[in-house]
Amino acid sequence: MKLQGRCAIISGASQGLGLEVAKLFVTLGADIMMCARNAEALQKAQKIVAELSQGKSKVLAQVTDVSKMEQVNALVAKTINDIGKVDILVANAGVYGTKGPIEEIDWEEWSDAIDINLKGTVLQCRAVLSHFKSQRAGKIIILSGGGATKPMPFLSAYAASKAAVVRFAETLAEEVKASGIDVNTVAPGALNTRLLDEILAAGSEKVGVTFYEQSVKQKEQGGTPLEVGAALCAFLASTDSDGITGRLISAVWDPWTKFPDILHDLKNSDIYTLRRITPEDRGKDWGTIA
Repeated sequence: MKLQGRCAIISGASQGLGLEVAKLFVTLGADIMMCARNAEALQKAQKIVAELSQGKSKVLAQVTDVSKMEQVNALVAKTINDIGKVDILVANAGVYGTKGPIEEIDWEEWSDAIDINLKGTVLQCRAVLSHFKSQRAGKIIILSGGGATKPMPFLSAYAASKAAVVRFAETLAEEVKASGIDVNTVAPGALNTRLLDEILAAGSEKVGVTFYEQSVKQKEQGGTPLEVGAALCAFLASTDSDGITGRLISAVWDPWTKFPDILHDLKNSDIYTLRRITPEDRGKDWGTIA
């Protein structure tokens, strides 16, 4: 019961990874506030999680569009009012957004994806910070993904926003380091969720042949189990991860269960952060301009 007595807000919790995180958190003892835009889907998800908790945890839900400041602020205020506090934010809500060549995409749809993925993440963080600072503790877990570390042709809004939230998390981690708040981003792996279904429905003409074929293969093979990313979120939400901050962590590839044992080395390095690759990193001596 590593999250006993703690309260978490989980956005995008009506399905996919967000729902899986909610389910795991209640089994670990946490009270949770679930949010999403679709009221019907959110209600069904809340019922699933509430039944799983067997009355041992509070399981609340509120329809929220994370790109709307007033709705996000209301969500946090209601959580504090009804549960008494917030200890953990899992900023999971996200969309692929419009798909296709940048000169052909619908600009409003492109902007909407930035509003949800990037601005929505920032708004969620802003809304909990004063409360976290007052209690001198807090865990912020932001979902990133493949778009943060490699180009994603024809999915430019998604790729740009996911890279941006990683740099935002690294920056915020430095801002709040003295306040006892840990901020990290999570790459959960290739998930078979509604986002994958979107790619398959769009077809290769919209998302490119390479990514489409990768997605077909992923659908056939099953992708990364949702439990893997949820387990990393639970680790980062617990006291086991205290002091680990400003990192982009892969649920699939990184040895995150060992991080507490190597915390000193991790804190004094740039490992698991975004950085520019230089010629020296690749064994090249190209010199400098001078």
